[in-house]
Amino acid sequence: MNATTVHPRDVLFAGEKPFPALPAVDHYAGSEKLMRKALALQQELGAIFDITCDCEDGARAGAEAEHARMVVDLVNGADNRFGRVGARIHDITHPHWERDLEILVGGAGGRLAFITLPKVRSAADTAAQIAELRRVEASAGVTRPLPVHVLIETHGALREAWQIAEQDGVESLDFGLMDFVSGHHGAIPGAAMKSPGQFEHPLVVRAKTEIAAAALACGVVPSHNVTTELKDIDYIRRDAERARREFGYLRMWSIHPNQIVPIVEAMRPDFSEVEEATEILAAAQDVAWGPIQHGGRLHDRASYRYYWELLQRAQQTGMALPDAALGRFFAA
Repeated sequence: MNATTVHPRDVLFAGEKPFPALPAVDHYAGSEKLMRKALALQQELGAIFDITCDCEDGARAGAEAEHARMVVDLVNGADNRFGRVGARIHDITHPHWERDLEILVGGAGGRLAFITLPKVRSAADTAAQIAELRRVEASAGVTRPLPVHVLIETHGALREAWQIAEQDGVESLDFGLMDFVSGHHGAIPGAAMKSPGQFEHPLVVRAKTEIAAAALACGVVPSHNVTTELKDIDYIRRDAERARREFGYLRMWSIHPNQIVPIVEAMRPDFSEVEEATEILAAAQDVAWGPIQHGGRLHDRASYRYYWELLQRAQQTGMALPDAALGRFFAA
């Protein structure tokens, strides 16, 4: 095999779990109208954001099954061109959560991108819901285990964030800011639900850093909470930039179409670093991934991993990549 044909994904993570490659935005939609609008926007912009169909807050009381079946139709429909649509089910204390899984996985398990678990209280809650998910998958003949995203928004979940992130199948830890603040019985002011308070209050900062640290250490994507601003694009972008640069979040929720593009832009790597990554990885590939010198500095597989994941983030956020990167690493 020629050295230039050895792809970084085949050599840089041999024997270990590669870090999940997820779009930078997780866009939530609760009604059929908003889900279809999100799918139309995804077709326009490309797979630079995921869509989560909300079967928890989006479902009317008493109409949970009807709502879940509607989501199945959308996930299986022709408008789901990229296969990047997941679903949030009810929490473990709700009587319908198991039926959610039966309907969603039984009807669309082959096309769902992920399942999101809200309001878990512990690692045990997470394990119980994942076990039921796997049982339903087996019963439905779904051979691909669905990735699981877990919302950290309770005291118990935050206390056991590391144990939750370590569980098999968990792909993302998501911070639920609103429920987390509400769970403090007024000890955290409402101003901490928006900026700048959400980035400054010590108890919220502690939660964000602990979730990001647990996720990244366990090979899981940390996903930041929504911003409450819907119209001011600069405000939205600044929130996403702070989440990315100060707290290490690689993904962020969106609840309005206006929020998607500024979040994606904020999560993109700097283009000069993308160019540097391309040069370093191309040179490394030419010497079969042995050590190289670039710009007077030594690079080996440790730095190659950093630059390969950076290139993947650039591609996932829709950046125009250098021709060398496209030809060598993303031609397929």
